[in-house]
This record gives sequence, C-alpha cells and structure tokens, in this order.
Amino acid sequence: MIFVNYKTYPQGSGQNALNLTKVLEEVSLDRQIKIIPVVQIIDAEMLIDSTRLEVWIQHIDPISYGPHTGWTLPEEAVRIGVRGVFLNHSEHKFDNWEALSKAVSRCHEVDLKTLVFSANLEELKMVVNLKPTFVAYEPPELVGSTTTSVASAKPEVILQASIIAKEVSIPLIVGAGIHSQEDVKKSLELGATGVAVATDVVKATDPITELTDLAQGFL
Repeated sequence: MIFVNYKTYPQGSGQNALNLTKVLEEVSLDRQIKIIPVVQIIDAEMLIDSTRLEVWIQHIDPISYGPHTGWTLPEEAVRIGVRGVFLNHSEHKFDNWEALSKAVSRCHEVDLKTLVFSANLEELKMVVNLKPTFVAYEPPELVGSTTTSVASAKPEVILQASIIAKEVSIPLIVGAGIHSQEDVKKSLELGATGVAVATDVVKATDPITELTDLAQGFL
C-alpha cells in the first residue's frame, strides 16, 4: 500500500493532479499494488469522477466554526465520494488532543477512513487508542528529505512502532524521506503495512518510474 500525498505542490494540483492520478492508477493496476492519491479537497471531486482508485484528502475539521474556515467537514467529504483522510500530519497538526479525538470519532460516524500520524513513539501510543483505520510513524525532521529516509535513519523506531500497532491490530504506515524500493522493503520487513510518500513521486521528473520503483519494494 502506497499513499501519495499531493500536498499543495503545483505538480499535484488542478490538471496536473488529474495527470498524476492517471499515473498512479496505471502503476497500481500494472503492479497490483494499492496506491491511494491524497489530494486537496478542491481537486477531489474531479479526481473521484476520473479514477478507479480510492481518493483521500489531506485534512478535515470535525466541526464547523463559521461559513468558511478553509477546512472540510467529514460529511462533506463523504458526500462527494472521498474515502479517507490524513489526520495530524506534521503540516496539519491538531492544536490539542481533544480536537484530534473528535475528528477521528466523527470520521468513524460517517464511515470515512482515517490515517493518523505520529511524530514519535509516545504520540503513537496515544494515537492507537483512538482506533483509526491506519496509524503512521513519520518523524517530521525527515519529511521532504530526498537523501535520508526513515527506513535508513530510524529502523529501530519503525520496529517498535510496528509492535505497538500490532498489539491493537491497526496497520502501520511509515513515511518521511521514502524514495526507493529498498526503503519500502526495509519498512515492510520491520513490520509496516505500507508507506506514505510525497516529494519523491509528486515532484519527480518521471513519476511513473519513481512509483514503479517503490512498487517493486512490495515484491
């Protein structure tokens, strides 16, 4: 399983988001690997209408604070066909634990899948108690790195994270600097179910080659 976070990169926005999603679908079908585009809400409906892949979004807010807050409510996401959401990513951290807990709970209520991110093992131990669909370990200092991955820099932490996740039967996703099939293989060997990537694929000169290389790590 590969989550590809389009972030707000120009290469993953508008028409470019549509083109990139076609690449993801091609590799997913060719390699028989589940690949999930994680997109801006403004592009989600267009992509849902044009792909067989599950489409996720990058964040939501559990409650509305006014007519427009820049956030998306879970029920609105479900209405247009979004299947899941990232929560507590390093670029969209919740202000407090109560807000994150409320977001996960609200997503459960409307049948929206969740992947909740943890920056360290202490946070992961708290996150698993929320019972999200997936949990992720992603050290923020390695996010966006094109040279050093979590798999090479913190393998012992991935192993410990996988033990924590397996104790409550929640699949573990790892991210931060993942950029090769070797990173993927190592992550899986250490107990992860899949990986989350962004820069390596979205900003690649040849996304299909990069994504195919990552997919090779599952073989």
